[in-house]
Amino acid sequence: MIDSIAHQHGQSQILERIAEFIGCYKRGRILRIAVDGVDGVGKTTFADKLGSAIERIGRAVIRSSVDGFHNPREVRYRRGRTSPEGFYLDSYDYAALRTHLLDPLGPGGSGVFCPAIFDHVTDSPLPVQACAAVAGSVLILDGLFLHRQGLRDTWDFSIFLDAPFEITIPRGAAREVGWGGSPDPMASSNRRYVEGQRIYLREDQPHARATVVIDYSDLAAPVVVAWRRPEADSAALQGGPTRQWPSRRPDVRR
Repeated sequence: MIDSIAHQHGQSQILERIAEFIGCYKRGRILRIAVDGVDGVGKTTFADKLGSAIERIGRAVIRSSVDGFHNPREVRYRRGRTSPEGFYLDSYDYAALRTHLLDPLGPGGSGVFCPAIFDHVTDSPLPVQACAAVAGSVLILDGLFLHRQGLRDTWDFSIFLDAPFEITIPRGAAREVGWGGSPDPMASSNRRYVEGQRIYLREDQPHARATVVIDYSDLAAPVVVAWRRPEADSAALQGGPTRQWPSRRPDVRR
């Protein structure tokens, strides 16, 4: 079903509408929300703002990123440093993502999770940080490839931020420390990343799978183009907001 919010404009309005829905959705459960999109589109900033909006209406938020679940460098580049297939298939340790984060926060899970296990900048494991989720918390995970097989069935709600590479590559190169690539999406330094993400878009079709699809070409005027709305839970809001956000560090090209 496409909700009446479709074609709505304005970032604040969109964030508030999604937060309002999430605030009342399945209040007795921990929710797992994905913020997906290609490199440079603005996933982390959007996810942070959504987390703040959800907190303001009284629901606890857990923030994490798939970047905390990278494979070691030797695995990421085992198909070659320029391989698009390697970027798509080998960048992340999905078994660890499920074991340490998604499954513990899912139905029947322990509620004890680890928000990140690997530092891709230093190419080394992180100390285990075991956290206990507050009842009714909302996990917001941002990152690439979140609607791929093996992950897509874990989300209670998912968002895909959509924009062409002609916009996202220059956007990412302009703002991110350590981007390490050209602002030209056709540059050889970007081939691994652009073509790897094209494999994902073709094979996994996140546009067709996400709960909400947002045209994020214009950061000042995003547009919701689809909302496949799950049935709302009518439970009343209870309690005050709490925050469980891991420390963040600038991203680098993987």
